[in-house]
Amino acid sequence: MYRWLIRPLLFRLPAETAHSLSFGLLRWLHRVPGVAPLMRALWVERAPELELQVMGVSFTNPVLLAAGFDKHATGYSALADLGFGGIEVGTITHEEQPGNPRPRLFRLSQDRALLNRMGFNNCGAASAARHLAGPRRGVVGVNIGKTKSVPEQEAIADYVASARQLAPLADYLVVNVSSPNTPGLRDLQAADKLRPLLEAVQGAIGAAGGRRAPPLLVKIAPDLADAEILDIADLALELGLAGIVATNTTIARTGLETPASTVAALGAGGISGAPLRRRALDVLRLLRQRTGNELTLIAAGGIESADDAWERLCAGASLVQIYTAFIYHGPGLPRSIARGLLERARAEGFDSLAAAIAHHHGLAAAAGSGPRAPGERSAQPALALKSPS
Repeated sequence: MYRWLIRPLLFRLPAETAHSLSFGLLRWLHRVPGVAPLMRALWVERAPELELQVMGVSFTNPVLLAAGFDKHATGYSALADLGFGGIEVGTITHEEQPGNPRPRLFRLSQDRALLNRMGFNNCGAASAARHLAGPRRGVVGVNIGKTKSVPEQEAIADYVASARQLAPLADYLVVNVSSPNTPGLRDLQAADKLRPLLEAVQGAIGAAGGRRAPPLLVKIAPDLADAEILDIADLALELGLAGIVATNTTIARTGLETPASTVAALGAGGISGAPLRRRALDVLRLLRQRTGNELTLIAAGGIESADDAWERLCAGASLVQIYTAFIYHGPGLPRSIARGLLERARAEGFDSLAAAIAHHHGLAAAAGSGPRAPGERSAQPALALKSPS
């Protein structure tokens, strides 16, 4: 129904209008008595064999919603009931900001892609903290970025202020230095600038009090040179980060089906979706080769199907994130991917997805979790895919 009825109607509207309308409707419906259980019945794949322990966090499945969809941290509970194993909210900045002028979000339908220059429009860390403070179900990661009006020399203090407010409410925390839509932000990916930033955020979340400090990750751009990616990987290992999210949107305009003149007329911004698939996979493999199993790698960019997700997991990722494909394929996609991943694990003879991932990552699996002989039955393995703390 989504493909033949709902999507054509939404795609008649400007992209940001369609997002605001559909997301607002989802949040409203989720509050109607009886709707949330119905959503879970329709879209949540209930299978213990999909559960993973990653970075010390329990995920019901490895299919996460990437940052950028729930920018204000207002709809993560409703989104969780669409079958995601976790929701990453944000990007959230310390100060509230409106983002860039509209229009700033565009569809490249021929490429199953989006072009955005949103500019971190969000409610600010204080409001987001209030939104995150209530009861919730499922994993919620928090993605933080730099306030646009803050100069580069004050960026560290800006990130630290956000981290102090949001870390106690996050199941994991992501430092975003890779959006192309905040001037100068990507410059912070240089190792000499990234080191003091990450060290300061580490100190802030360790001193935030309350429960344990959440795992800390950094999100990188696909447009970095391979040498720069390796520098970030080395820095993440040295600092003991939990992991890396690979990757953000791309500023490249090559290999698109959409006419170049059309893309140029839309203006600046980052492209997400299917065109990003190859480079995001290459970056993931590069990180995996450099870091082995010492870091958790979360794969993002161009993941549209269970086949895409399986390829990323076999290439070294422990979790995958979708966003643009969710727009194009609809609310059934998380369950479809999760179910497909479990089918692929079982086809290889594993009793759980965790065991299959451990095998492909070269990790020692728990007893009874390896491939089984035909007709053999074994207990559910207790496998944890973790990064060292």
